[in-house]
Amino acid sequence: MTGNRTLISKMDRLRARLRDPEWRRYGGLLLFGKLTAIILLFAAAGFINPSLLGSHALAADPVLKANDIVNPLNTVWTLVAAFLVFGMQVGFTMLEAGFCRSRETVNVLMECIVDTCLCGILFWAFGFAFMFSHGNGFIGLNWFLLEGVPATYETTGVAFLAFWLFQFAFADTCSTITSGAMIGRTGFVGDLLYSLAVSGFIYPIIGHWTWGPDGFLATMGSAGNFLPWVGTSFHDFAGSTVVHTIGGFVALAGSIVLGPRLGRKFKRDGGGPMLPHDLTIAASGGLLLWFGWYGFNPGSTLSAMDFEGIGRVAANTTLAACAAGLSAMLIAYTRTKTWDVSYTVNGFLAGLVAITCPCYWVNPTGSIILGAIAGVIVVYSVELLEYLRIDDPIGAVPVHGICGIWGTISLGLFACGKYGATGPFAADNSAPLKGLFYGGGTQVLIAQLIGSAITTVATFGVAMIVMYAVNAMGLLRVSREGELQGLDLHEHGISAYPEYVISSMPSSAAMVISSKEAGH
Repeated sequence: MTGNRTLISKMDRLRARLRDPEWRRYGGLLLFGKLTAIILLFAAAGFINPSLLGSHALAADPVLKANDIVNPLNTVWTLVAAFLVFGMQVGFTMLEAGFCRSRETVNVLMECIVDTCLCGILFWAFGFAFMFSHGNGFIGLNWFLLEGVPATYETTGVAFLAFWLFQFAFADTCSTITSGAMIGRTGFVGDLLYSLAVSGFIYPIIGHWTWGPDGFLATMGSAGNFLPWVGTSFHDFAGSTVVHTIGGFVALAGSIVLGPRLGRKFKRDGGGPMLPHDLTIAASGGLLLWFGWYGFNPGSTLSAMDFEGIGRVAANTTLAACAAGLSAMLIAYTRTKTWDVSYTVNGFLAGLVAITCPCYWVNPTGSIILGAIAGVIVVYSVELLEYLRIDDPIGAVPVHGICGIWGTISLGLFACGKYGATGPFAADNSAPLKGLFYGGGTQVLIAQLIGSAITTVATFGVAMIVMYAVNAMGLLRVSREGELQGLDLHEHGISAYPEYVISSMPSSAAMVISSKEAGH
């Protein structure tokens, strides 16, 4: 009864309001607004998805393949890593400029800058295609001039051009390693010619064997492929072999063909290394390289989703460098009775090179051990080159070539058996690598020895041919007069330093070649 009285009172109130013109206008506007909102809502829904209203889309829905879907997080991570690796060019430039003599500083600056520019064009035109496209076990045969590329590179989820930029920075590193051993006597045109060979052909073609999608070392050990009896493929996570061994052994070939700088007396002949002109720049460049390595190694996951892998790789990279710097310093002290900064810098760089291959698969303890061994190796390798009368002003061959081999082999010893492969969404540890010291036997070690040996021998052989060819043209080494004058003035017409700095420098055997030494 009460409910009926309430309903009757509401109806009376509504009739009273409808007789009021103001209330009628208000009600009409309210009803019109609600109807308009409903119509607009349905129209928007039909525009976004016509099937909701029972109609058909104007165009067929695109068919997306997995490889067409770009993962924004992985792409941004790869780009940040690429920027860090590219920043290593500043470190290389400073390291080489500091370890050279003052009169060839501009030459170092020019070579590093132009090598970078040349490498970028070559890697766009055909270097990337040779290295990372599908082809056969020896060379890639697609994507020249970056034409016809897919949305992402393989199944990484990384946008294709972001991956290209990351790999360009790696290629540039390899070319710059080479120039460091050839400082002070290489003609600028000769540098351009061998750089063209390294960035355009040697690095990408030999690199394809390991990092190409169908490279014969990448597929080694599987049925129907190269050496199926090995049972596993060759592994190089971030480039101890592909970047550093290749760069180091091209540098060795260049040093041999060039011969030593005029006035360079080796210890066997009663002399010693020519002193660097600015250790402040050299040491700062080394530390910048260390910083850039956090893009080099962790960035090689290509996956921000593999956050545990990124953290492990970064920590292993740090510990190997620390251990190598200390061990190199101590070993050098036992030989020279001085605390040598140049050996210490090259020591931590040797540790960084060595950890680059196994960084994903080893644990922190293994990183410290293999890094410490790298620090010892680099000191004795410098002494070996000195004994063989090979002039390598910055130690490119010991640091990158020899320690690159050690780092590659160390995977077969120190892989801890916990980690398998990185991935675009998470790590895949279903098939972990296990080295000899962790009960895995010699399978991984054998694969690493084979891959390292093939890459090293092939690189050195081809590089010797290239260097001899450029030398036969009379373009590899500057004239005697040009070298005595100094490459900065002879090749570039300017000194790196103001006149008052040059004139105030104390004379030393490292900076001034006497007539007697020049004729030696």
